[in-house]
Amino acid sequence: MNQQSMDEMTEDKAPLYLRSDSTPGRQYGDAVPPRRDPAVVKRPRTDPEFLADQVLAGDRGGIARAITLVESSKPSHHAVAADLLRILRPHTGKAVRVGITGVPGAGKSTFIDSLGRRLIDQGHRIAVLAVDPTSAKTGGSILGDRTRMGELAQSEHTFIRPSPAGAHLGGVARTTRESMLVLEAAGFDVVLVETVGVGQSEVAVAGMVDTFLLITLARAGDQLQGIKRGILEMADVITVNKADGEHEGEARVTARELSIAMKLISSDPHAVRPPVLTSSSLTGKGLDEVWQAILAHRARLEEAGELDARRARQQREWLWALVHGELEDALRTSGSVSAIRAGLEADVESGELSALEASDAILRAFAADAPSLWPERKHH
Repeated sequence: MNQQSMDEMTEDKAPLYLRSDSTPGRQYGDAVPPRRDPAVVKRPRTDPEFLADQVLAGDRGGIARAITLVESSKPSHHAVAADLLRILRPHTGKAVRVGITGVPGAGKSTFIDSLGRRLIDQGHRIAVLAVDPTSAKTGGSILGDRTRMGELAQSEHTFIRPSPAGAHLGGVARTTRESMLVLEAAGFDVVLVETVGVGQSEVAVAGMVDTFLLITLARAGDQLQGIKRGILEMADVITVNKADGEHEGEARVTARELSIAMKLISSDPHAVRPPVLTSSSLTGKGLDEVWQAILAHRARLEEAGELDARRARQQREWLWALVHGELEDALRTSGSVSAIRAGLEADVESGELSALEASDAILRAFAADAPSLWPERKHH
Protein backbone atom coordinates (compact mmCIF):
# COMPACT_ATOMS: atom_id res chain seq x y z
CA MET A 1 0.00 0.00 0.00
CA ASN A 2 1.55 3.35 -1.10
CA GLN A 3 1.72 6.53 0.95
CA GLN A 4 -1.16 8.19 -0.95
CA SER A 5 -3.55 5.36 -0.08
CA MET A 6 -2.56 5.49 3.56
CA ASP A 7 -3.13 9.26 3.62
CA GLU A 8 -6.65 8.76 2.19
CA MET A 9 -7.46 6.22 4.91
CA THR A 10 -6.35 8.53 7.70
CA GLU A 11 -7.94 11.65 6.20
CA ASP A 12 -10.87 13.02 8.17
CA LYS A 13 -14.08 12.53 6.20
CA ALA A 14 -17.68 13.42 6.86
CA PRO A 15 -19.85 10.49 8.07
CA LEU A 16 -21.47 8.43 5.33
CA TYR A 17 -24.99 9.50 6.27
CA LEU A 18 -24.03 13.15 5.69
CA ARG A 19 -22.45 12.42 2.31
CA SER A 20 -25.41 10.37 0.96
CA ASP A 21 -28.13 11.80 -1.26
CA SER A 22 -31.23 12.48 0.83
CA THR A 23 -33.54 12.56 -2.20
CA PRO A 24 -36.14 9.75 -1.87
CA GLY A 25 -35.64 7.00 -4.40
CA ARG A 26 -38.19 4.85 -6.21
CA GLN A 27 -38.36 2.50 -3.25
CA TYR A 28 -40.04 5.27 -1.27
CA GLY A 29 -43.12 5.39 -3.42
CA ASP A 30 -42.11 6.78 -6.82
CA ALA A 31 -42.76 3.44 -8.53
CA VAL A 32 -45.79 3.22 -10.82
CA PRO A 33 -48.44 0.98 -9.18
CA PRO A 34 -49.07 -2.31 -11.00
CA ARG A 35 -52.03 -2.41 -13.38
CA ARG A 36 -54.99 -4.54 -12.30
CA ASP A 37 -57.56 -6.22 -14.44
CA PRO A 38 -60.56 -3.81 -14.54
CA ALA A 39 -62.97 -6.75 -14.66
CA VAL A 40 -61.62 -8.01 -11.33
CA VAL A 41 -61.56 -4.57 -9.75
CA LYS A 42 -65.12 -3.70 -10.74
CA ARG A 43 -66.69 -6.95 -9.60
CA PRO A 44 -67.29 -6.89 -5.83
CA ARG A 45 -66.21 -9.90 -3.84
CA THR A 46 -69.47 -9.77 -1.92
CA ASP A 47 -71.46 -10.59 -5.07
CA PRO A 48 -73.36 -13.72 -3.91
CA GLU A 49 -73.40 -15.40 -7.33
CA PHE A 50 -69.69 -14.81 -7.82
CA LEU A 51 -68.90 -16.17 -4.35
CA ALA A 52 -71.19 -19.16 -4.89
CA ASP A 53 -69.34 -20.05 -8.09
CA GLN A 54 -66.03 -19.91 -6.22
CA VAL A 55 -67.35 -22.07 -3.36
CA LEU A 56 -68.80 -24.69 -5.72
CA ALA A 57 -65.49 -24.76 -7.61
CA GLY A 58 -63.65 -25.45 -4.34
CA ASP A 59 -61.66 -22.21 -4.45
CA ARG A 60 -60.15 -21.89 -0.96
CA GLY A 61 -60.05 -18.10 -1.07
CA GLY A 62 -63.67 -17.97 -2.14
CA ILE A 63 -64.66 -20.42 0.62
CA ALA A 64 -62.91 -18.28 3.24
CA ARG A 65 -64.58 -15.10 1.96
CA ALA A 66 -67.98 -16.79 1.93
CA ILE A 67 -67.61 -17.91 5.54
CA THR A 68 -66.42 -14.44 6.54
CA LEU A 69 -69.53 -13.03 4.89
CA VAL A 70 -71.96 -15.31 6.74
CA GLU A 71 -70.08 -14.66 10.01
CA SER A 72 -70.27 -10.90 9.55
CA SER A 73 -72.36 -8.98 12.06
CA LYS A 74 -72.76 -6.00 9.71
CA PRO A 75 -76.43 -5.52 8.82
CA SER A 76 -75.47 -4.69 5.22
CA HIS A 77 -73.95 -8.17 4.84
CA HIS A 78 -76.95 -10.11 6.15
CA ALA A 79 -79.02 -9.87 2.95
CA VAL A 80 -76.01 -10.80 0.78
CA ALA A 81 -75.24 -13.78 3.03
CA ALA A 82 -78.87 -14.91 2.80
CA ASP A 83 -78.71 -14.79 -1.00
CA LEU A 84 -75.44 -16.76 -0.98
CA LEU A 85 -76.89 -19.49 1.24
CA ARG A 86 -80.02 -19.66 -0.92
CA ILE A 87 -77.85 -20.38 -3.99
CA LEU A 88 -75.73 -22.96 -2.14
CA ARG A 89 -78.57 -24.76 -0.33
CA PRO A 90 -79.29 -27.34 -3.09
CA HIS A 91 -75.64 -28.47 -2.86
CA THR A 92 -75.69 -29.13 0.90
CA GLY A 93 -76.82 -31.91 3.21
CA LYS A 94 -74.67 -34.79 1.96
CA ALA A 95 -71.82 -34.55 4.50
CA VAL A 96 -71.37 -36.54 7.70
CA ARG A 97 -71.78 -33.96 10.48
CA VAL A 98 -70.01 -34.79 13.73
CA GLY A 99 -69.88 -32.70 16.90
CA ILE A 100 -66.91 -33.29 19.19
CA THR A 101 -66.70 -32.28 22.83
CA GLY A 102 -64.72 -33.36 25.84
CA VAL A 103 -63.35 -32.52 29.23
CA PRO A 104 -60.46 -29.99 29.30
CA GLY A 105 -57.21 -31.64 28.34
CA ALA A 106 -58.91 -34.59 26.64
CA GLY A 107 -56.97 -33.87 23.45
CA LYS A 108 -59.85 -32.96 21.17
CA SER A 109 -57.76 -31.05 18.63
CA THR A 110 -55.05 -33.72 18.53
CA PHE A 111 -57.73 -36.38 18.14
CA ILE A 112 -59.22 -34.48 15.19
CA ASP A 113 -55.75 -34.12 13.66
CA SER A 114 -55.09 -37.86 13.83
CA LEU A 115 -58.59 -38.95 12.78
CA GLY A 116 -58.72 -36.39 9.97
CA ARG A 117 -55.47 -37.62 8.43
CA ARG A 118 -56.76 -41.20 8.46
CA LEU A 119 -60.00 -40.14 6.77
CA ILE A 120 -58.08 -38.24 4.09
CA ASP A 121 -56.10 -41.41 3.36
CA GLN A 122 -59.48 -43.10 2.80
CA GLY A 123 -60.47 -40.49 0.22
CA HIS A 124 -62.51 -38.09 2.34
CA ARG A 125 -62.36 -34.29 2.34
CA ILE A 126 -62.42 -32.90 5.87
CA ALA A 127 -63.75 -29.58 7.14
CA VAL A 128 -63.14 -28.57 10.75
CA LEU A 129 -65.04 -25.79 12.51
CA ALA A 130 -63.15 -25.16 15.73
CA VAL A 131 -65.05 -22.74 17.94
CA ASP A 132 -62.78 -20.89 20.38
CA PRO A 133 -63.90 -19.22 23.60
CA THR A 134 -64.34 -15.45 23.48
CA SER A 135 -63.12 -13.27 26.31
CA ALA A 136 -66.00 -11.62 28.14
CA LYS A 137 -63.66 -8.73 29.02
CA THR A 138 -61.95 -7.93 25.72
CA GLY A 139 -64.06 -9.83 23.20
CA GLY A 140 -60.90 -11.47 21.83
CA SER A 141 -60.19 -15.13 21.03
CA ILE A 142 -56.98 -17.13 20.84
CA LEU A 143 -58.05 -19.11 17.75
CA GLY A 144 -55.15 -21.50 18.25
CA ASP A 145 -56.67 -24.80 17.13
CA ARG A 146 -54.78 -24.75 13.84
CA THR A 147 -51.53 -24.98 15.78
CA ARG A 148 -52.74 -28.19 17.44
CA MET A 149 -53.80 -29.63 14.06
CA GLY A 150 -50.48 -28.90 12.37
CA GLU A 151 -50.27 -31.92 10.08
CA LEU A 152 -53.94 -31.91 9.14
CA ALA A 153 -53.85 -28.18 8.36
CA GLN A 154 -51.18 -28.76 5.69
CA SER A 155 -53.39 -31.03 3.58
CA GLU A 156 -55.12 -29.59 0.51
CA HIS A 157 -58.06 -31.89 1.30
CA THR A 158 -58.72 -30.11 4.61
CA PHE A 159 -60.26 -26.78 5.50
CA ILE A 160 -59.90 -25.67 9.12
CA ARG A 161 -61.84 -22.63 10.22
CA PRO A 162 -61.39 -21.34 13.77
CA SER A 163 -64.25 -19.08 14.81
CA PRO A 164 -64.74 -16.93 17.91
CA ALA A 165 -67.62 -18.18 20.00
CA GLY A 166 -68.99 -14.73 20.73
CA ALA A 167 -71.57 -14.12 23.40
CA HIS A 168 -74.46 -16.14 21.96
CA LEU A 169 -75.79 -19.67 21.82
CA GLY A 170 -73.74 -21.10 24.68
CA GLY A 171 -70.26 -20.65 23.28
CA VAL A 172 -70.96 -21.66 19.70
CA ALA A 173 -70.56 -19.14 16.92
CA ARG A 174 -74.03 -18.06 15.86
CA THR A 175 -73.17 -18.73 12.25
CA THR A 176 -71.46 -22.11 12.75
CA ARG A 177 -74.38 -23.82 11.02
CA GLU A 178 -74.20 -21.47 8.04
CA SER A 179 -70.43 -22.00 7.80
CA MET A 180 -71.08 -25.73 7.77
CA LEU A 181 -73.43 -25.34 4.79
CA VAL A 182 -70.79 -23.36 2.88
CA LEU A 183 -68.23 -26.11 3.46
CA GLU A 184 -70.67 -28.85 2.42
CA ALA A 185 -71.41 -26.98 -0.81
CA ALA A 186 -67.65 -26.79 -1.42
CA GLY A 187 -67.48 -30.59 -1.50
CA PHE A 188 -66.26 -31.48 2.00
CA ASP A 189 -67.98 -34.74 2.89
CA VAL A 190 -67.03 -34.83 6.59
CA VAL A 191 -67.64 -31.78 8.79
CA LEU A 192 -66.26 -31.88 12.33
CA VAL A 193 -67.43 -29.23 14.81
CA GLU A 194 -65.26 -28.94 17.92
CA THR A 195 -66.84 -27.24 20.93
CA VAL A 196 -65.12 -24.94 23.39
CA GLY A 197 -66.37 -27.14 26.20
CA VAL A 198 -67.94 -24.37 28.27
CA GLY A 199 -71.49 -23.71 29.44
CA GLN A 200 -74.14 -24.85 27.00
CA SER A 201 -71.90 -25.17 23.95
CA GLU A 202 -72.44 -28.92 23.84
CA VAL A 203 -76.21 -28.43 23.66
CA ALA A 204 -75.84 -26.00 20.75
CA VAL A 205 -73.48 -28.28 18.80
CA ALA A 206 -75.62 -31.36 19.41
CA GLY A 207 -78.42 -29.39 17.77
CA MET A 208 -76.57 -29.04 14.47
CA VAL A 209 -74.85 -32.41 13.89
CA ASP A 210 -75.85 -35.97 13.08
CA THR A 211 -73.60 -37.65 15.66
CA PHE A 212 -72.25 -36.25 18.92
CA LEU A 213 -68.89 -37.64 20.07
CA LEU A 214 -67.73 -37.27 23.67
CA ILE A 215 -63.99 -37.54 24.34
CA THR A 216 -62.91 -38.18 27.92
CA LEU A 217 -59.81 -39.29 29.79
CA ALA A 218 -58.79 -42.08 32.13
CA ARG A 219 -58.23 -40.73 35.62
CA ALA A 220 -58.10 -43.14 38.54
CA GLY A 221 -61.04 -42.39 40.86
CA ASP A 222 -61.99 -39.31 38.86
CA GLN A 223 -63.45 -40.86 35.74
CA LEU A 224 -66.86 -39.19 35.85
CA GLN A 225 -65.88 -35.94 37.49
CA GLY A 226 -66.42 -32.94 35.23
CA ILE A 227 -68.79 -34.82 32.92
CA LYS A 228 -72.31 -33.53 33.38
CA ARG A 229 -75.15 -36.00 33.17
CA GLY A 230 -76.76 -33.93 30.41
CA ILE A 231 -73.66 -34.30 28.24
CA LEU A 232 -73.61 -38.05 28.76
CA GLU A 233 -77.27 -38.19 27.75
CA MET A 234 -76.53 -36.31 24.52
CA ALA A 235 -73.53 -38.44 23.53
CA ASP A 236 -74.01 -40.85 20.64
CA VAL A 237 -70.46 -42.23 20.81
CA ILE A 238 -67.98 -42.04 23.72
CA THR A 239 -64.25 -42.64 23.58
CA VAL A 240 -61.67 -42.64 26.36
CA ASN A 241 -58.71 -40.94 24.73
CA LYS A 242 -54.96 -41.14 25.39
CA ALA A 243 -55.26 -44.90 25.87
CA ASP A 244 -51.60 -45.59 25.33
CA GLY A 245 -48.57 -46.58 27.36
CA GLU A 246 -49.17 -46.82 31.10
CA HIS A 247 -52.62 -45.25 30.71
CA GLU A 248 -54.00 -47.97 28.43
CA GLY A 249 -55.17 -50.14 31.33
CA GLU A 250 -56.76 -47.16 33.09
CA ALA A 251 -58.58 -46.28 29.88
CA ARG A 252 -60.16 -49.73 29.65
CA VAL A 253 -61.33 -49.51 33.27
CA THR A 254 -62.78 -46.05 32.65
CA ALA A 255 -64.57 -47.32 29.54
CA ARG A 256 -66.19 -50.12 31.53
CA GLU A 257 -67.29 -47.72 34.28
CA LEU A 258 -68.74 -45.32 31.74
CA SER A 259 -70.67 -48.18 30.14
CA ILE A 260 -72.20 -48.98 33.53
CA ALA A 261 -72.97 -45.30 34.07
CA MET A 262 -74.79 -45.13 30.73
CA LYS A 263 -77.02 -48.06 31.78
CA LEU A 264 -77.94 -46.21 34.98
CA ILE A 265 -78.67 -42.95 33.16
CA SER A 266 -81.16 -44.47 30.72
CA SER A 267 -84.31 -45.88 32.28
CA ASP A 268 -85.50 -47.31 28.96
CA PRO A 269 -84.26 -50.92 28.67
CA HIS A 270 -84.86 -50.87 24.91
CA ALA A 271 -82.92 -47.67 24.26
CA VAL A 272 -79.74 -47.98 22.20
CA ARG A 273 -76.87 -47.08 24.49
CA PRO A 274 -73.86 -45.28 23.02
CA PRO A 275 -70.78 -47.44 22.56
CA VAL A 276 -67.90 -46.61 24.92
CA LEU A 277 -64.53 -47.13 23.22
CA THR A 278 -60.86 -46.38 23.84
CA SER A 279 -58.52 -44.56 21.49
CA SER A 280 -55.07 -43.06 21.19
CA SER A 281 -54.30 -40.04 19.03
CA LEU A 282 -50.60 -40.80 19.52
CA THR A 283 -50.57 -44.38 18.21
CA GLY A 284 -53.79 -44.27 16.16
CA LYS A 285 -55.14 -47.33 17.97
CA GLY A 286 -58.92 -47.30 18.22
CA LEU A 287 -59.48 -44.38 15.84
CA ASP A 288 -60.91 -46.61 13.10
CA GLU A 289 -63.32 -48.16 15.61
CA VAL A 290 -64.50 -44.71 16.71
CA TRP A 291 -65.16 -43.69 13.09
CA GLN A 292 -67.03 -46.93 12.39
CA ALA A 293 -69.19 -46.30 15.48
CA ILE A 294 -69.99 -42.82 14.13
CA LEU A 295 -70.98 -44.25 10.74
CA ALA A 296 -73.05 -47.00 12.40
CA HIS A 297 -74.99 -44.42 14.40
CA ARG A 298 -75.69 -42.37 11.28
CA ALA A 299 -76.75 -45.52 9.39
CA ARG A 300 -79.26 -46.35 12.14
CA LEU A 301 -80.75 -42.87 11.84
CA GLU A 302 -81.08 -43.26 8.06
CA GLU A 303 -82.65 -46.72 8.29
CA ALA A 304 -85.21 -45.48 10.80
CA GLY A 305 -85.95 -42.38 8.73
CA GLU A 306 -84.68 -40.28 11.63
CA LEU A 307 -81.84 -38.44 9.89
CA ASP A 308 -84.04 -36.12 7.83
CA ALA A 309 -86.44 -35.65 10.76
CA ARG A 310 -83.53 -34.83 13.06
CA ARG A 311 -82.15 -32.23 10.66
CA ALA A 312 -85.59 -30.69 10.16
CA ARG A 313 -86.02 -30.42 13.93
CA GLN A 314 -82.57 -28.86 14.23
CA GLN A 315 -83.48 -26.26 11.62
CA ARG A 316 -86.61 -25.31 13.56
CA GLU A 317 -84.68 -24.99 16.83
CA TRP A 318 -81.96 -23.00 15.08
CA LEU A 319 -84.57 -20.60 13.75
CA TRP A 320 -85.60 -19.58 17.27
CA ALA A 321 -82.03 -19.53 18.53
CA LEU A 322 -81.22 -17.00 15.82
CA VAL A 323 -84.30 -14.95 16.69
CA HIS A 324 -83.23 -14.80 20.34
CA GLY A 325 -79.68 -13.84 19.37
CA GLU A 326 -80.87 -11.08 17.04
CA LEU A 327 -83.18 -9.70 19.73
CA GLU A 328 -80.33 -9.54 22.23
CA ASP A 329 -78.16 -7.69 19.71
CA ALA A 330 -80.96 -5.30 18.87
CA LEU A 331 -81.56 -4.52 22.55
CA ARG A 332 -77.91 -3.59 22.97
CA THR A 333 -77.89 -1.31 19.92
CA SER A 334 -81.26 0.35 20.48
CA GLY A 335 -80.82 4.09 20.96
CA SER A 336 -84.06 4.46 22.90
CA VAL A 337 -83.08 1.65 25.29
CA SER A 338 -79.59 3.10 25.78
CA ALA A 339 -81.10 6.48 26.65
CA ILE A 340 -83.12 5.12 29.59
CA ARG A 341 -81.05 2.11 30.63
CA ALA A 342 -78.81 3.76 33.26
CA GLY A 343 -81.69 5.58 34.92
CA LEU A 344 -83.86 2.49 35.10
CA GLU A 345 -81.03 0.38 36.49
CA ALA A 346 -80.39 3.00 39.19
CA ASP A 347 -84.09 3.11 40.11
CA VAL A 348 -84.23 -0.69 40.35
CA GLU A 349 -81.10 -0.78 42.51
CA SER A 350 -82.51 1.88 44.86
CA GLY A 351 -85.85 0.11 45.11
CA GLU A 352 -87.83 3.01 43.64
CA LEU A 353 -88.86 0.85 40.70
CA SER A 354 -89.54 -2.87 40.42
CA ALA A 355 -87.72 -4.99 37.86
CA LEU A 356 -91.08 -5.76 36.28
CA GLU A 357 -91.87 -2.08 35.76
CA ALA A 358 -88.37 -1.36 34.42
CA SER A 359 -88.50 -4.26 31.97
CA ASP A 360 -91.85 -3.02 30.69
CA ALA A 361 -90.36 0.44 30.07
CA ILE A 362 -87.38 -1.08 28.25
CA LEU A 363 -89.60 -3.18 26.00
CA ARG A 364 -91.79 -0.18 25.13
CA ALA A 365 -88.69 1.84 24.20
CA PHE A 366 -87.37 -1.09 22.22
CA ALA A 367 -90.65 -1.48 20.32
CA ALA A 368 -90.44 2.17 19.24
CA ASP A 369 -86.99 1.51 17.69
CA ALA A 370 -87.92 -1.80 16.05
CA PRO A 371 -88.72 -0.47 12.53
CA SER A 372 -85.29 1.17 12.25
CA LEU A 373 -83.48 -1.87 13.68
CA TRP A 374 -84.92 -4.27 11.11
CA PRO A 375 -85.36 -2.56 7.75
CA GLU A 376 -87.49 -4.56 5.32
CA ARG A 377 -85.50 -6.99 3.20
CA LYS A 378 -86.42 -8.38 -0.15
CA HIS A 379 -87.06 -12.11 -0.13
CA HIS A 380 -86.60 -14.39 -3.13
